[in-house]
Amino acid sequence: MEYLRLKRQAREQLKSEDGYALSVRRMHEPERVFGQIKNNRGFRRFLLRGLPKVSLEVGWLSLAHHLLKKAAKDKNLKIALQVRNAIFMKFTFLIY
Repeated sequence: MEYLRLKRQAREQLKSEDGYALSVRRMHEPERVFGQIKNNRGFRRFLLRGLPKVSLEVGWLSLAHHLLKKAAKDKNLKIALQVRNAIFMKFTFLIY
């Protein structure tokens, strides 16, 4: 009976506007990650067999994806800071 109550509660939450917006957002987000791993990283099939080994391989792929994503973000931040500093130096030079 507890299961049915929780199921009914989850269904009611999903039927609300906020719940629907969240569920639509969740539907699209994982597809981007898998698409990037398949297309950008060239992953086509698992090299290992067996659920524990495949789980480990998925973990490696996820770790590599997140590290590369963080590296790209850090690189963009570094470039943005360099541009900002260059602009600041030009304006400082013009003021004085």
